[in-house]
Amino acid sequence: MNVAPILVTALMSGSGKTTLTAGLVAALVSRGLRVAPFKVGPDYIDPSYHSLAAGVPCRNLDSWMLTDDRWLQLFLRATRGTDCAVIEGVMGLYDGARYDGESGSTAEIAKRLGAAVVAVIDAAKMARSAGAAALGLMAFDRDVNIVGFIVNRVGSESHGCGVAAAIEAATGRPCFGWIPRQDALCLPERHLGLVPTAEAGEWHAFIAAARETVERYINLDALLKAAQPVDCATLLPFATEPASDSDVSRVWPAAGEPPVVAVARDDAFSFIYPENLELLEEAGARIAFFSPLRDRTLPRGTRGVILSGGFPELYAEQLSSNESMRAQLRRAHECGLPMLAECGGLMYLTEALVQRDGSAWPMVGLLPGRSAMTAKLTMGYRLAQAAHSGPVLAAGKCVRGHEFHYSVWQDRPATLPAAFLLQPKGGQAGPPQLDGACVGNLWATYVHTHFLAAPEMATRFIGFCREAPCCR
Repeated sequence: MNVAPILVTALMSGSGKTTLTAGLVAALVSRGLRVAPFKVGPDYIDPSYHSLAAGVPCRNLDSWMLTDDRWLQLFLRATRGTDCAVIEGVMGLYDGARYDGESGSTAEIAKRLGAAVVAVIDAAKMARSAGAAALGLMAFDRDVNIVGFIVNRVGSESHGCGVAAAIEAATGRPCFGWIPRQDALCLPERHLGLVPTAEAGEWHAFIAAARETVERYINLDALLKAAQPVDCATLLPFATEPASDSDVSRVWPAAGEPPVVAVARDDAFSFIYPENLELLEEAGARIAFFSPLRDRTLPRGTRGVILSGGFPELYAEQLSSNESMRAQLRRAHECGLPMLAECGGLMYLTEALVQRDGSAWPMVGLLPGRSAMTAKLTMGYRLAQAAHSGPVLAAGKCVRGHEFHYSVWQDRPATLPAAFLLQPKGGQAGPPQLDGACVGNLWATYVHTHFLAAPEMATRFIGFCREAPCCR
């Protein structure tokens, strides 16, 4: 099996990678190509645009959270039967989990896949210096296969042509095109980045505009010619036909009626990796989506609940007013149903959500204390160890995950059992940080987890679901 991986990167965040990647995916699909979209690193929002453009789920390639064999297996499965893979990088080309190494970086993914790397240069405030920036990207690590450049946000035709010429002269690599500044291609942003497509918006119109821009200004023929197919057998020689990442039958027998797992999915809750759902299904679950914003009851036959991350703070009043759903979740917990709540889900399960203006909205109340919005961003990779045994992990088990939130859990009782012990950030010395809570069959945490980092999380959760009663 061969596939041509094209990786879109830049010198820094905010250079236009997401827009150009979505436009490139849509343009290639419009040519009749079968495209597998990917995003490097931990992210839920950018992939939502690429999924919309491709018509298939965008997958995350994360070389810090996942072992090489697992993210490569993920890549091989997702590209089976496709013509090319289009991958958006994370941050700048060489930014990753550490300052002194490439772990978790776009460069690491690019080298492992042998991808054709296209670097976006934001020329809004540059002229000939764009050549120096482009040359620096190439010279920093010659093992990264930078096949060419795209110049973004140019002010005029002369500016675009001049910057492109400076880059080509400095690097000896082609510019596949330059794109003028366009208000229509400015995606809406807020405190956690772009607005996810799970929320209402003119997303199809945006994708169409991005596609038309790429088709008009980018030499797609030259770009495709530069992207040479890679023999997937060389990526993971011991598994050219990818197998499942977990042999679920060895852990929990799949006998009996599949347990229904109610997964929150609406404008407020949409942050869950597609592999998490797939591994739950492999473990025997039947996924049933529900909306804490609009539904009054949990899906019929629910045996487990997942409240993923998202933006509950933007919908606090509506979530609070849905008293029926809040009561349903309290009843589910009383019945002993296993529940997993990550980040936004944790916020929803506290007693109240407090906005930065001081207004407070009653929430579910399964966790004592309040989630309060702050001006400080908590973000980064986390090495987490289960502090207690619960529905997703046994005590002492470790998993790699990530955090990204502007809220804190206020008035958390010191006696409340924690879900995770988090290693100090950046490998610093000091005691582990307590995170979240493990209360009966409820596992609540600020850490986002990718089940491929620890596939037993899915099998364990479904095992708990099989033993749980149906409280409806």
